[in-house]
Amino acid sequence: MNIGSDLSFFSLVFGASIPVQLVMLILLFASIVSWKYIYLKIKILKETEDNTDEFEKFFWAGGDLKKLYEGLDSRGKSMVGMAEIFRSGYKEYFAQKESGTFDKKSVESVKRAMRAAYNREVDTLDRHLPFLASVGSVSPYIGLFGTVWGIMNAFIGLANVAQASLSQVAPGIAEALIATAIGLFAAIPAVIAYNRFAAKADRLSVRFESFMEEFINIMDRKG
Repeated sequence: MNIGSDLSFFSLVFGASIPVQLVMLILLFASIVSWKYIYLKIKILKETEDNTDEFEKFFWAGGDLKKLYEGLDSRGKSMVGMAEIFRSGYKEYFAQKESGTFDKKSVESVKRAMRAAYNREVDTLDRHLPFLASVGSVSPYIGLFGTVWGIMNAFIGLANVAQASLSQVAPGIAEALIATAIGLFAAIPAVIAYNRFAAKADRLSVRFESFMEEFINIMDRKG
């Protein structure tokens, strides 16, 4: 048996047993989906952060809030993050003012409108994070299952051999270790991405919460 050819990556993958190949396929699929979500999260978080930074500059510049609202409202669903929370709150504030009164109940209505918008924005920030966390935590164990199965098959194959040699056992063990390697390949980027994205989402959520409190105080004084 030619060890060099038998231990090439593709020959080991295509020569692996069906259960091990299935494990590799599951891990490869998880890795591909993870990278897709990583790309989407980078895009969403950057857009939200940039939009929030831009909005805060305009908001705290002390300009006319009504004009700011009208400008944001004309953009509609293209707004994300803090700007969308402000738009929802000011829309409710304007509706309450139009009704002729603005009291404590009106303030609560504005709070509810902003809280609903806040929940939508946080849900967007957290979307796909559970999948990344699951891939990061489960993939090594799936790979380990493939490794155990491959090693078990390697030793079963030696049962009827009078004298075992490295050339007989090496392909089975190498095949088994590839499953572990693919499991780590899927898990490591997912864990790193999850930790980074979760931290950034938490920071943005805190900024949203602080803005909501400050905006409610402004509206209460303007009442």
